[in-house]
Formats: sequence, structure tokens, C-alpha cells
Amino acid sequence: ASEQTIYDFTVKDAAGKPVSMAEYKGQVLLIVNVASQCGLTDNNYKQLKVLEDDYGKQGFAIAAFPCNQFGYQEPSSEADIKTFVREQFEYQPRLFAKINVNGDDADPLWNFLKEKQSGTLVDAIKWNFTKFLVDRNGNVVARFAPTTEPFALRAEIEKLLRGGEKEK
Repeated sequence: ASEQTIYDFTVKDAAGKPVSMAEYKGQVLLIVNVASQCGLTDNNYKQLKVLEDDYGKQGFAIAAFPCNQFGYQEPSSEADIKTFVREQFEYQPRLFAKINVNGDDADPLWNFLKEKQSGTLVDAIKWNFTKFLVDRNGNVVARFAPTTEPFALRAEIEKLLRGGEKEK
């Protein structure tokens, strides 16, 4: 059996419909847990939008997963979250259904992300806007802290877009 990748997972979109992560085959993907009422919200959404604008045509995508586990900063429904991001940031990221990223009912994809890229001290997601970078083959190659600005990921994203593989 080949090593598991993110393509083995199915998640729900903001409308509750199942989406296979295999849709992202061949793309560089940034997976982020998002929240609308966080101190980091403004900067992250503004910069994520720019990254998607800059690299989208080269095969870069962002998958945003709303999560209300950190300070209850994402209390709204998926529809309201979409509206908020569109109106505040003129941005329409691909938004998925609200999930838990930690705990017994954490989303299986997020458990996989944590397993592949352990955090410092604990694997648990620490806060909103934890970012996971996935290469064109579905391998989780890097994890970035909530406080790491999206623009700081440019070099990594560009390397993966050029086809830089992770070291075996």
C-alpha cells in the first residue's frame, strides 16, 4: 500500500456536501483553520487572498476550514462566514464545513495533518490560522504557526509550485 496522502480523505463543503480532497491532485494546497473574530483574522485573510491571486494560475489553492474551538471566535453559520469574508475582504476562499480540529470528534483530515506535521510540544492545533502546506502529490510538507503571516510562506509555495519534492 502506498503512503496515505490528503487525497484519501473526504470532507464536507460549506453546504454540507462531501468533497474528495483528491480534487486537489496536482495542486499545491494550503489548508487553514479559520475564524472570523480572531485578532489574526484581518491579516490572514488579506494575505491569503493575495497569495491565491498571485499563485492561483500556477496551481496553488487554499482550503479554509472554519473552527469554533479557539475562544469561540467562529460562532456563525457557514453561510454567514462566507458573507463576512466576502464583504470584509472581497475574498471568496474555498470554505468547507465547520469542523473541530482537536479532541475526540476532530475531523479525520485534521488528525492526519497533525500526525504528519507534529506541532511544537503537542500535536494539537494551538489556535486559529494554523497552516499546513501540501505538495502537488498530496504530501503534508510543512506546518506553520497561527502567528506566521501567509506572506512568509511565499518561498515555500514557490518551491513547491516549481515541483520541488519533499525529501524522502
